[in-house]
Amino acid sequence: MSTVPSKTVETFENPRPEIDYTIRIRIPEFTCLCPKTGQPDFAELTLEYIPEGCCVELKSLKLYVWSFRDEGAFHEAVTNRILSDLVAATAPRFMRLRADFNVRGGIYTSVVVEHRASGWQPAERVELSF
Repeated sequence: MSTVPSKTVETFENPRPEIDYTIRIRIPEFTCLCPKTGQPDFAELTLEYIPEGCCVELKSLKLYVWSFRDEGAFHEAVTNRILSDLVAATAPRFMRLRADFNVRGGIYTSVVVEHRASGWQPAERVELSF
């Protein structure tokens, strides 16, 4: 596999497609450029998803995220684009992407976007207590 930025997200077969389970991936070093100033924007991405037929391969995800380093993008646009690309690659039952951007001019930005497969309903939440 290459070690240069790439817009390709590779996948592998879901090892347990018969059950709903959550995969949570923390990406603390996302960078892109401010489209107005060209200065770098830094964010922590949190990806959560319930896979259907396939899962995101992590090295390809790293290279995909890296591909935004030299691109100008508004926070809202880049967060939605990443979610759209990941949904296109994996067709999950559910996917949520949260982008927490670092301070810029005294302002922090968080963008949260979600996808639900048509007809998919989450299982009822279970609360366990002592």
